Amino acid sequence: MFVCSLRSIGSFAVFAALALYAPTTHAEHGEHVGVFQGHQDVGTVLHPGSAEFDQEHFSYTIAGSGENMWFGEDDFQFAWRKMSGDASLTASVTFVGATGNNHRKGVLMIRKTLDGNSIASDLAVHGDGLTSLQFRDATGGNMAEVQTNVSAPKMVRIEKRGDYIYAFVSGADGKLHPAGAATKLSLGSDFYIGLGVCSHDKDTVEKAVFSNVALKVLKPATGNTVLVSSLEAIPLAGDRRVQYVAEAHFEAPNWSPDGKAFIFNQDGLIRRLELGGSEPTIIPTSPQNKCNNDHGFSPDGKMLAISDMSDEVKKSQVYIVPAAGGTPRLVTKNGPSYWHGWSPDGKTLTFAAVRDGKSDIFTIPAAGGEETRLTSATGTNDGPEYTSDGAWIYFNSERTGHMQIWRMKADGSGQEQVIFDETSDWFPHFSPDGQLMTFLSFPAGTTGHPPNKDVELRLMSVKDKKVTVLAKLFGGQGTINVPSWSPDGKKIAYVSYSLLPEEDLSEK
Repeated sequence: MFVCSLRSIGSFAVFAALALYAPTTHAEHGEHVGVFQGHQDVGTVLHPGSAEFDQEHFSYTIAGSGENMWFGEDDFQFAWRKMSGDASLTASVTFVGATGNNHRKGVLMIRKTLDGNSIASDLAVHGDGLTSLQFRDATGGNMAEVQTNVSAPKMVRIEKRGDYIYAFVSGADGKLHPAGAATKLSLGSDFYIGLGVCSHDKDTVEKAVFSNVALKVLKPATGNTVLVSSLEAIPLAGDRRVQYVAEAHFEAPNWSPDGKAFIFNQDGLIRRLELGGSEPTIIPTSPQNKCNNDHGFSPDGKMLAISDMSDEVKKSQVYIVPAAGGTPRLVTKNGPSYWHGWSPDGKTLTFAAVRDGKSDIFTIPAAGGEETRLTSATGTNDGPEYTSDGAWIYFNSERTGHMQIWRMKADGSGQEQVIFDETSDWFPHFSPDGQLMTFLSFPAGTTGHPPNKDVELRLMSVKDKKVTVLAKLFGGQGTINVPSWSPDGKKIAYVSYSLLPEEDLSEK
């Protein structure tokens, strides 16, 4: 059972979680240290680590060696407590000494076992300030991570809610906020939670002080949930990184052709976020102020296509507006119409539209004119996008019984299936050189492209049609509806989501 104690230390009031222990008859996992039942070296460690608890200041000093906490095994010193249910762990992390490997880590960790190759997740503060949520979702599998956009936060928190792990970091206001980093992790009924240090150098020992430590048992959520949206970018070779996070619902990032900004839709408006910026600005599109998640730049970056349902018929229509904002010009005469792609020469738009109750693919001159229907097969046809040479339009179609990726020549001829799998696949998007295609995969049996699902961002080589998984995330509708490759072809932008209990956010 846990008891919270409030004590005053100087001018600070600090909560510390204390534990009442039953007598122990063995010490195979080390001695009790503060609220933790034991401490030990995990993995392969050449120099023994240690863990100390300062009861006066409610802080822990952990010393650890170890080559790394990455790939298929973790090597580090770990002070742990075995728990079940849901829990959170909060602390401030400070390294002892100004020198050391920039990749040394002080972590708040949750793991399935005490084996080095265990399924695990940790919120790691690195020596150079990088703060990331790391995770291994299979025993012996490689670690992955989502890097936060906050360096060396004063306070961090890792939280387990069901099968999901969430990261919180303190912002400029000193309060904890969702970091936008989360992962699904199946740990079973019991797990280990605690503090750890890895020196990232097998021949040295590093120390970190964890202060303001609070270990909490979380009760089942009873209030409403709050949607947290995270704009992320993932390189083809590298780790996910949060670009922007908000306790709001935003969708569908585009990368500007000059690589300097993202745009996305939120609350019916199109917003622009400078690369590395902290807050987006609104691109004026009045009177079209009910924009949905189908929008994108012209090839030269001067114009935007938007899809909006502000007019009197209340059906989505496609408009063109200057990229910096202005009065939109209506392109489509009929609705609902949802923009998805721009031909490389900038002369033609391709869009999905519902006509006579049937969803199909169309094209229309960007200057305006008559629409041309390209598909009429059974079921929904959606998500069209031109290849970089303009020769093909790729799209998703459920004509075979569930949604798969197809392609056709730009005039609609030669329609053929590209992906053959059991998942429901949506929204093909091409790298600038046309050699790679990313798309979103929903679990088998999914109808439509709903929100709040466990989905995968996948990558296909056009040359050999080999498919790999780039990222597993909580998302779906709004994640990657529109073209989102960086102009250099090295990264892909998308939105992931989290549903957090409002009581967790009220305890910032």
